[in-house]
Amino acid sequence: MSYVDGYVLAVTKSKLDFYREMAAKAGEIWMKHGALAYKECLAEDMDSEWAKGSFPKAVNASAEELVIFSFIIFQSRQHRDDVNAKVHADESMAGLCDENNMPFDLQRMVYGGFTSMVDL
Repeated sequence: MSYVDGYVLAVTKSKLDFYREMAAKAGEIWMKHGALAYKECLAEDMDSEWAKGSFPKAVNASAEELVIFSFIIFQSRQHRDDVNAKVHADESMAGLCDENNMPFDLQRMVYGGFTSMVDL
């Protein structure tokens, strides 16, 4: 069974292109170091009659923000830990973002690591 790191965050609309470029570069780095898949998804249908919560509420998204759901797939948790160690040591990660000009608020990002239960 695989292991998945998942993220939900709110990106300022005016900074979406900047975020997309940053995410594409980050994805290349994760894949270079062994991730099985790297996905960045833009929220489209966030209204549900049956769900009590929502991704926009989880990250306190404003009308000026778009919600992003991202996930990275690994072979196992150990593989995730090994890949992430290599990613964080990769010098090209340092130039990806400026903490003073982030396209999203790290304090409102939601994250979790998950073991697959069904993996088709």
